Amino acid sequence: VVRNALFCLETAASQKENHVYTKALLAYAFALAGNREKRKALLDSLEKEAVRKDGSAHWQRPGKEPEADLPFQRHRAPSAEVEMTAYVLLAQLTSQPAPAQEELAFASLIAKWISSQQNPNGGFSSTQ
Repeated sequence: VVRNALFCLETAASQKENHVYTKALLAYAFALAGNREKRKALLDSLEKEAVRKDGSAHWQRPGKEPEADLPFQRHRAPSAEVEMTAYVLLAQLTSQPAPAQEELAFASLIAKWISSQQNPNGGFSSTQ
């Protein structure tokens, strides 16, 4: 059953037009399954799509309007963007052997963005 499920995921990963959220989930699934090649290919693709700003990195849904830079007001991303960015971070850190130094450096940029999305109580906009 697991082999068939992984075959299904490999088929989905080979699609030319995968949504960034789908890529994030697939990268994490392949990281958990120990498929280093698929994990790396998806993470490389995701890295090209990352939004880099203020020393951090995150992912947005395609076609999303850019956020306005308002003074003295912190923008909080929609929960789907926090969630997909968190999946990329999990995929980045879930590898055997341990992640390489460059992977850890990029993971720190992702963690910085995720921590900036916390609300005053330490939680996020979603419970996921």
